[in-house]
Amino acid sequence: MIELKILTRRDCDLCEEMKAVAERFVASAEVTLVEVDVDADRELAGRWGGEVPVLFVDGRLAFKYRVSDRELRRRLAAERRRALARRLRRLVGSPGGG
Repeated sequence: MIELKILTRRDCDLCEEMKAVAERFVASAEVTLVEVDVDADRELAGRWGGEVPVLFVDGRLAFKYRVSDRELRRRLAAERRRALARRLRRLVGSPGGG
């Protein structure tokens, strides 16, 4: 399961746009969506308040301000490939102790 985390704030049209794109992937692509109000946390507001919306894919910064369905689809596919490669390395063992 891939986690999408979106940092948003109230009355933010760009936030609503990004959230709508992310929500289209939740049911069909084994994706969960967590929405965080950046203004509810002083630390988040200080770090990200001027840059919302911000979308993280499995904890990695992926997009700021806008994302299209195509861009998110590509990013999710890349994330699945990375996860599969990590699992394969664990199964067969990787040279160099990785």
